[in-house]
Amino acid sequence: MIEVAYFIFMLLTGRHNLYMLRTLGESTQGMTYNESLGIYEVTKGDNSMLILLAGVVTLVITGFFIALWLFSIFSGEKARQRRELGKRPNTLLEDIRSLANENVHFLFLSIPVLGLSIFTVMPLIYMILMAFTNYDSEHQPPGNLFTWVGIKNFFTLLSTGDRLSATFWPVLGWTLIWGFAATFSCYFGGMILAMIINSKGIKYKKFWRTVFVITMAIPAFISLRVVATMLGERGILNVLLQQWGFTASALPFLSNVTWARVSVIVVNFWIGVPVTMLMVSGILMNIPAELYESAKIDGAGPVLAFLKITFPYMWFVTTPYLISNLIGNFNNFNVIYFLTAGQPLTLDYFKGAGKTDLLVTWLYKLTKDSNDYNLAATIGIIIFVISATFTLISFSRSAAMKNEEGFQ
Repeated sequence: MIEVAYFIFMLLTGRHNLYMLRTLGESTQGMTYNESLGIYEVTKGDNSMLILLAGVVTLVITGFFIALWLFSIFSGEKARQRRELGKRPNTLLEDIRSLANENVHFLFLSIPVLGLSIFTVMPLIYMILMAFTNYDSEHQPPGNLFTWVGIKNFFTLLSTGDRLSATFWPVLGWTLIWGFAATFSCYFGGMILAMIINSKGIKYKKFWRTVFVITMAIPAFISLRVVATMLGERGILNVLLQQWGFTASALPFLSNVTWARVSVIVVNFWIGVPVTMLMVSGILMNIPAELYESAKIDGAGPVLAFLKITFPYMWFVTTPYLISNLIGNFNNFNVIYFLTAGQPLTLDYFKGAGKTDLLVTWLYKLTKDSNDYNLAATIGIIIFVISATFTLISFSRSAAMKNEEGFQ
């Protein structure tokens, strides 16, 4: 039945979808004069965006059919082997009943796999294919069709001597600097704060943890917008600094490149430290006290105990979190967009990119402000490649992966 339904689908619409996928449209929308009415009328044309979507849907359906076909061959081979061994193959009803028993995992996974295919796989394929087209501000369907251009977008983005590449490389460099600075500042800041609060001489530990966790209860975009107002040229911070005589003029917290980049790192530190502090506090409580007692007997001071016991243990346990947090900061849209919106702007960059823009915020501007979807898709693929490569390499080389029993 599935095979018959697939071939009917291919004969009725799938074949046409794959044919149109080669060119992404042939006729454009236009105007024709209606002599009987004496007016110009809009003539419908192809829509490259819908053609690409229909082609992607057809490819996904074809992929599902091939998977089911291979599964059916595997099932038939398994039935043949059972018959050769003198066992009776399961009937269709027995296979259906097995979905509630030994094969219940197939039943439970079917709905998530279907949802993943519709809402993740198809949009992902659509975005990837868009990177190989010229779907930009000058090719907007149905008025103007877009078509395939191969790897031209990647070549333009990564080559030197072009204004687009002259924007990409500095933005990529700042993205990497921001990612490492934001991640490790919060990591070590949260670690130090947790150690101070958990030390024996500090009273009211729960109170101090609550004070720092309050920042987590406020939505981040609200905090960032308030801080952006405070750091403005006429914000409360500049006003107070001038009234108290510390500065003669407003400090360029958000208008100067260096000041703006330092400001976003500091503000992110204020927002991110409580999260790390809570996580580290739980880990510190699980470090065996006998280790510190043995180190003290051996003459180790607080610094040596930290370097030989606390930090190695923390690093071992938090490596997966650190890697995921680093990748998250590479794509940290909120802090940059709500605090500086990528400013200060510069004429040296391509189409509205600013000095504090990350690749992800620049990608957003390319789609929202200039409709350069092909470039945005290309940048998205590059972000994915960088993130995936870094994650796989760093995690596979980490002690948490190689030596899971190391601290047990």
